[in-house]
Amino acid sequence: MNEFIPDILLIAYNAGKAILDIYNKDFDISYKDDLSPLTIADKQSNKIIEIGLSSPNLGLFPILSEEGRAITYDERKGWGIFWLIDPLDGTKEFIKRNGEFTVNIALIQKNKPILGVVYIPAKDMLYFAADGLGAFKLKDSKVIEDAFSNGVWEDGELLRTVINSSTKLLVNKTTNEPAECIKIVGSSSHATKEQEEFLENIKKKFTKVEFKSAGSSLKFCFVAEGLADIYPRFGPTMEWDTAAGQIIVEQAGGMVLDMGTNEPLKYNKENLLNPFFFALNREDLLTSV
Repeated sequence: MNEFIPDILLIAYNAGKAILDIYNKDFDISYKDDLSPLTIADKQSNKIIEIGLSSPNLGLFPILSEEGRAITYDERKGWGIFWLIDPLDGTKEFIKRNGEFTVNIALIQKNKPILGVVYIPAKDMLYFAADGLGAFKLKDSKVIEDAFSNGVWEDGELLRTVINSSTKLLVNKTTNEPAECIKIVGSSSHATKEQEEFLENIKKKFTKVEFKSAGSSLKFCFVAEGLADIYPRFGPTMEWDTAAGQIIVEQAGGMVLDMGTNEPLKYNKENLLNPFFFALNREDLLTSV
């Protein structure tokens, strides 16, 4: 499925561009109704992604998204492989105009993500990963536009061009910081009492605790990039919020684990709500949290 990556990057970029066209206009909203700029941006992004993923060269797999959450479990439980998308992750970030919203596209096979793309439109930054390929960060979407405008490519050449223009991501398993230091990233819009209690408990175990807040799936990217050691999530998330970020963290060498079982998050469950989870860069941190 690695050969899908350039197409998915372009689809995410085009969806993000449509979001930015609305985001960059003057608006004042505090909620999501059918006519709000937020809803329009969400629906336009979703339409672009679904049209893009309907291309025959992308497998014609079924699509599950926040917009299509009404699909019943009886209908989707037999899906062996499908696309899982969030056309606009970080609605509060969109409203706050802090730029920390994303477009998430993941490919799920046998209940786990095997490919993922996270695009941050306001920063024009793409993160992507595929099972066995690794995780990467592409700082300039112009690489994608130029690559597709250059015509027909030999098998695998387009993917190699994209990877050669990207930075490979590795979680921060080794650090110059003393072992007593830990860097935590958490939700900027969905802080909970449990998160505050977690931070207080961590402060008792480490001499130095650095906390940064971020929105949407950007938090997974911080862990994958080595900018944070752990992302604890105590608030509600849905499967489309986490799938793309999970494969990016995993392919960078980290893990995303259900707090209750210490097993990787699973997908296409009957209930699409995720359990509380940790995204972290190394397993030994579990003994500290």
